[in-house]
Amino acid sequence: MQKKIKMLLPAIMLLFIVILINGSVNVKAAYASDIKLIVDGKDITELSGPVIINSRTLVPVRFIAEEIGADVIWDGDNRTVKIVKGNISLFLRIGSYVVEYNNGESYQLSDVAPLIINDRTYVPVRLISNAFGVGVDWNNSTRTVTVDSSKTSTVQPFFGIRITSHQTGAVLTGKTVFTLEAEEKYISDASEIRFLLLDTDTATGFVVARASSSTAEFSYYPQTEDIGNKILVAAFYDENGTFIGGDSLAVTVAVSTQVSLTGIDETALVKGPLTMKPSMDFTAAYVKYNIMNYKNGTTASFDQLDPQSSFTWYPSYEFNGVCKITVTAYDSSGYAYQSTASYVTVLVDRKLAVSGVSEGSTINKAVTLSAYRNYNVSEIRYIARNSETKELTLLSTVTTGSYEWFPGPEFTGKYELFVIVTDKNGNEYESPVTNVTIDGSPKLLLSGVGPKQVLTSSATLKPKTNVTLTGVNYVFTDLDTGIKRYLASNINPADEFKYTPIPSDAGAASIMIEGIYQGTVISSETVTFTIYTGTIYGSKPIIEKDNFLTFASALAKESWTRTGMSAALQTAQAILETGWGQSVPVDKYNGKFSYNLFGIKGSATNGSVTSNTWEVYNGVSYRIDAQFRAYNNVQEGWTDHKTLLLTSSRYAPFRDVMYDSTLGAWAIKRAGYATDPLYPIKLMNLIKLYNLKELDRTGL
Repeated sequence: MQKKIKMLLPAIMLLFIVILINGSVNVKAAYASDIKLIVDGKDITELSGPVIINSRTLVPVRFIAEEIGADVIWDGDNRTVKIVKGNISLFLRIGSYVVEYNNGESYQLSDVAPLIINDRTYVPVRLISNAFGVGVDWNNSTRTVTVDSSKTSTVQPFFGIRITSHQTGAVLTGKTVFTLEAEEKYISDASEIRFLLLDTDTATGFVVARASSSTAEFSYYPQTEDIGNKILVAAFYDENGTFIGGDSLAVTVAVSTQVSLTGIDETALVKGPLTMKPSMDFTAAYVKYNIMNYKNGTTASFDQLDPQSSFTWYPSYEFNGVCKITVTAYDSSGYAYQSTASYVTVLVDRKLAVSGVSEGSTINKAVTLSAYRNYNVSEIRYIARNSETKELTLLSTVTTGSYEWFPGPEFTGKYELFVIVTDKNGNEYESPVTNVTIDGSPKLLLSGVGPKQVLTSSATLKPKTNVTLTGVNYVFTDLDTGIKRYLASNINPADEFKYTPIPSDAGAASIMIEGIYQGTVISSETVTFTIYTGTIYGSKPIIEKDNFLTFASALAKESWTRTGMSAALQTAQAILETGWGQSVPVDKYNGKFSYNLFGIKGSATNGSVTSNTWEVYNGVSYRIDAQFRAYNNVQEGWTDHKTLLLTSSRYAPFRDVMYDSTLGAWAIKRAGYATDPLYPIKLMNLIKLYNLKELDRTGL
């Protein structure tokens, strides 16, 4: 009998149509009038005969089921069919490849989803055969399909693909590695393999692992919301994203939510930095470290950190003694799971040094001095000592923070720099000295405009100097004509000067300061920049703010289908990068729209647009021109951003987990996509607040 079935299946029974989007089709001329359907000796061809579409044969499920004594239950609201005979059942969803046997006892993948044709549900006969063990035969000479409930058959898979790492009923309690076997034709045709975890009530869920090769390691990191009975599916897709085969199992996810710390040796003294890492059997959104000293109650917390990365703690002197360390993992719903405590004994030396200058360096500009220490202080004194005369100069006394020092002629020569601090108990400590050479010659710096700046409005100018000036002059040069003029003369050095360009100043220009020092003139460096007095165009919206979520999620969903990159993550990035689509770069000089939703610099299909980026000069931030990619439409820009993430070597670790919005958010940060340490948290907050994860929900 099995041999006959095997002959039958390639002939007609497994030749299914390509499923339409809604799982329904109206057929008038596709009935296979030359194929008969016989069920338990009764010819039911006239009731609803086989249908051939694109050389594939389908048969009506209701008439076959009723003829073998089974009940058929149709749920029009949910578009499902349940066939029951005694204690055996078959459950089908229109448009889904997932087949359920015996109320979820086992599952199987069909090679085409059940389809409604002229208000009747058509399926391959093998689904009936597999569910109820009835005999099925095909007579090629008479072109007859025969179903005989008095004969028996065994369950036959539709595909030569098998999940080998687990069996039906497996319980997944933590990080899990899936393996599979497949016939060569599936391996050669597959462009991507995805493992999906589907809900039993809807047969929809999420991709939990993916790779391009069947020999790859498929690692699954459970999320707490996965807990429960699930359908595990291994699905093969071709280069067009079309499903070509797979396997499925009934499994249970039972995450134990255990959290622990690794990298800590409780028997060793901690005399310096301590590196630790969380370990957990589920996917955490972020982790928080809490450290407490038992002796004095000193505490430290480090929150919203990467759950997949190590964390290095630099214990301060106050933590000397026995300390308790815990890590708390938070899932995507905000629930906390704390590790058991680890106990370490800290014994670090008291450290104090002056930073901001290096040993043996020459100081010829303003420097920022800081008191590096590993304990709390109530006062810091910055001191310079002449190396020859040993004369002390108190530079500054502060309660906390740094001190900017621009030494003048009175400090010319060799000096020893150090700090004296007072701790909370009134004890004083002195740092080792840092030996420097000071070039104290009179110097004058210009603050308020920077090299390569494009000045489009007023600039507030001010001198920075290491000597006492009696007045300053601001000298402007039109570099296009070579004409110089004084913007202002004999200005009080303590006052700011506001320079507002006039139309004739437009173009290349420079400004310098002349300072009057002891009756002579000293000059600053010349700062070259550009003046633009025309119309400036600012960023523009791509769509109304209220419509951006729908707009972006549609682009993300299409990209998810094509690339496998989380649509939730893509949408959250677009929201964050553009301020809900309201701040898309345009060319500041001509208003050209970029369609660049991700702020990518460079040139693209429509060249580039000139916008702003930031620089710092003499302690003041200012804008300079930068080129950002421009596209002909938003689809080009969206696709280019995904191409960057999918092809650049730096994002290879991201690609391993890009199907998961939580894992992907941290991976893209680790790859250097953003400098904001809270970038992943901001993305995850958007995903949670607007339920964007549902964009990644899929079926089969």
